[in-house]
Amino acid sequence: MERLLAPVKAFLHGETPGAWIEEARRPERLAVVLQDHLLCELKAAQTAVWLLRRYALDKGGSERLQGWIRPFEDRVYRPQLAQGQQAMASEVTPAGLSCRPDAPLAGPLVEKMVRLIKEELHHFEQVRELMLARGIAIEPIRASRYAASLMQLLRSSDPWVLVDRLIIGAYIEARSCERFAALAPHMDTELQRFYLSLLRSEARHYQDYLALAQLASPEPIDERVREIGEAEWRLVAEPDALFRFHSGVPSAL
Repeated sequence: MERLLAPVKAFLHGETPGAWIEEARRPERLAVVLQDHLLCELKAAQTAVWLLRRYALDKGGSERLQGWIRPFEDRVYRPQLAQGQQAMASEVTPAGLSCRPDAPLAGPLVEKMVRLIKEELHHFEQVRELMLARGIAIEPIRASRYAASLMQLLRSSDPWVLVDRLIIGAYIEARSCERFAALAPHMDTELQRFYLSLLRSEARHYQDYLALAQLASPEPIDERVREIGEAEWRLVAEPDALFRFHSGVPSAL
C-alpha cells in the first residue's frame, strides 16, 4: 500500500491533519462520511461527463452519456423516479459515444473519462449498498467549500479552463485516495476493506487527469500544478466549520 501511496503523497502538498481523522473516526460521524462519500463518487462521474460533453462528444454521444448517468442521479436527487430503474455502471462504454470532428482531445478524453465514469459509478453503488445495509439515509447534504473553492481558481478561457479543470480533478482524486488510506485503519472491518480496495483506482485517476492536462496545455503545466496544489493544501489545512469528506481541520462543530 505504501508503494501505491508514495506518488500520491508526493503530489499533494501535505497529508490530512490528524484533527480531521479524529473527527471522522467518531461513530456519530459515520453517516455524514458515507453520505458525502456517496455524493463525491457521483460528482466525480458528473465532472467526467461534463468534460466529455463539453470537449469531445457530439449531440448524439452527449445524449447517450446523459442517459447512462441519469439513473444514478435519480437515486439521490429524484428517488420517486428511481423506483424500478436499472442503474448499471457496466453499461458505460465508449461504443456509441460519437465525437465532434473538431475535438482534438476526443480520443484521450473518451478513453480515460469513460473508464473513470464506470469506476466512480461502481463505487457509488458500493457505497449505496453499504448505506442501505446500515440504515443510513441516501439524500443530498450540503457540500463543503472544498471543490467550489478550487473552481474559483479557473482561468477565463480555453485551453486554460480545461487545463485547470483537469489539474483540479487530479488534486481531488489524489486527496480522496490519501483520505481513504488515512481513514481506513479507524473503520470497522467491512469499511476498512472497502476503503483500501478503492486506492488503486483513485491513484490512477489523478494520474489520468494530470496526463490529460499536459495534453491540453500548449505549455508545461508544472507551475500551474504547484499553484493549485498550494491552494488545495490550504483548504485541507485551515479550519473548516462544516465537516465533510474533503473538509479542512474541524473548528466549531
